[in-house]
Amino acid sequence: MGLLTPVIDEDGAPFWEYAAQGELRVQACAAPECGELRFPPRPCCPHCRSFDSTWRLMSGRGRIWSFVLPHPPLLPDYAAQAPYNAVLVELADAPRIRLAGNVVATPHAPLNSVDPARLRIGAAVRVAFTEIDGVTVPRWLLERA
Repeated sequence: MGLLTPVIDEDGAPFWEYAAQGELRVQACAAPECGELRFPPRPCCPHCRSFDSTWRLMSGRGRIWSFVLPHPPLLPDYAAQAPYNAVLVELADAPRIRLAGNVVATPHAPLNSVDPARLRIGAAVRVAFTEIDGVTVPRWLLERA
């Protein structure tokens, strides 16, 4: 079965295209009076209802907002990597936006490459990208190794 990969829809496709280029971008309303960032991507701005959007480059920095260590992992390929983490990262340049992912030791490391005892709410992280089954996904590296 392998690790789960995202289902890419029309609204989110640019996110994954930028990720493949090593860029973390977030959808933003392009209406001049609005400009609100939104995630997950969607066709209409929830603030002003404009259908105009653009993709803003983020710094790739954030902090762990929340995390879990799944017990027990339900899928065989995840069970083989236990204990691993699943995190929500609050973006430094967009604090209302939180992305799900994993903290790893290096971009291509297995999900269990970081000792769970090193994870803390508020810990600084930065984005890194790796390819899984043809899709480039963001992962997170602790700022302090």
